[in-house]
Amino acid sequence: MGVLEHLQPNSVFRFFEELSAIPHGSTNTKAVSDWCVAFAKERNLEHYQDSANNVIIIKEATPGYENADPIILQGHLDMVCEKAPDCPKDMEKEGIDLVVDGDRIRAKGTTLGGDNGIAVAMALAVLDANDLAHPRVEVVLTTDEEIGMLGAVELDMSPLKGR
Repeated sequence: MGVLEHLQPNSVFRFFEELSAIPHGSTNTKAVSDWCVAFAKERNLEHYQDSANNVIIIKEATPGYENADPIILQGHLDMVCEKAPDCPKDMEKEGIDLVVDGDRIRAKGTTLGGDNGIAVAMALAVLDANDLAHPRVEVVLTTDEEIGMLGAVELDMSPLKGR
């Protein structure tokens, strides 16, 4: 049973919890990037992964929306990894421990990485949904944003039709 299993929207918090279990500090994004690619492959979605571990995932428009302008959803895969002095966690090798504290989610002894972790989770939930009518959805997930937008500098935007 997941820590966030009871929260709504369920799919968003399920993806956030999965993401949180993967170490994904800046310069340590290969595993989380590969997780995103596996997500795309499981759903037969067009996807691209580059040498900087950036990922683009594309879901084509549903019937009736083929001529609508594409939508780009963007987030970043890395987080700032800080921990309390007494926290034994190895943030290069271990995911974070989520805690529900009243109406807040936090991490036990470490930073949460929630600012863009939730953006990634929301984008994946949109891609995963089969009950949403939508134009072409292009999800852009960059790396090493926390240390200078390094992934974005390397991103090949040629697969994108959205502006």
